[in-house]
Amino acid sequence: MHHTPPKFARLSLRRTIALVLTAALAVIIAILTLAPLSVSSTIPGADKLHHLIGFAALLIPGAFLDHRALYYLLPGAILFGGVIELIQPYVNRTGEWADFWADASGAVLGVAIGLTLRYFFRTRKRAQDLAE
Repeated sequence: MHHTPPKFARLSLRRTIALVLTAALAVIIAILTLAPLSVSSTIPGADKLHHLIGFAALLIPGAFLDHRALYYLLPGAILFGGVIELIQPYVNRTGEWADFWADASGAVLGVAIGLTLRYFFRTRKRAQDLAE
């Protein structure tokens, strides 16, 4: 027989993992977006794609592991993207509205991906539980 921890303990562990992953990704994003730019890409739109992917990755753990945290993670991520764009001119980078919109779009995309994965895995787990 397998022991299932109380629901609040599982939620606490998922919330902790989600927040640690999100914080680690935020640090990586901050370093990559605020470090001096050594090489600029010659591929049009590559910079915006990097912003989109980075901010999508930032929100996937929270959406997947603890959807309730999105009430503060999503606005926080969008604010984070805005602050990065405001700081960039002071670190020899260029802050752009287009980058901010790519950040915000990526955050929303990350929520959509994380919630979709959450739904898929929860539905699959319920089906397995019913089969047992």
